Amino acid sequence: MDCIHIMGIRCYGYTGYLPEEQVLGQWFEVDLKLWLDISTAAKTDEITDTLDYRNIISLVKDLVKTSKFALVEKLVTTIADSILQQSDRLTQVQVILSKPSAPIPDFGGRISIELTKTQSN
Repeated sequence: MDCIHIMGIRCYGYTGYLPEEQVLGQWFEVDLKLWLDISTAAKTDEITDTLDYRNIISLVKDLVKTSKFALVEKLVTTIADSILQQSDRLTQVQVILSKPSAPIPDFGGRISIELTKTQSN
């Protein structure tokens, strides 16, 4: 199966367990892998025969910016489900959601959650 990678979707959002995360917000980064058959688009050279990933990027940015969940687990699942609903061309999606600056004392690393979901018929 073919796969489109979309890396480095960076946006500001308000998901987090701590109250200040939902008020002050923080940066999130999202990487995607989108599985679909691109053979028709490869022959026709028409965007209508593939996935217009501009729409996917806009969807992800909107979800991160407007969601106020307590847990990133809820946000990553919402992103994956919404992407799969966006196009019946997709067979599977992988979402990696990262908090580059998680508000944890004495921790300078990043927290990431990876979720892979398959299209249900």
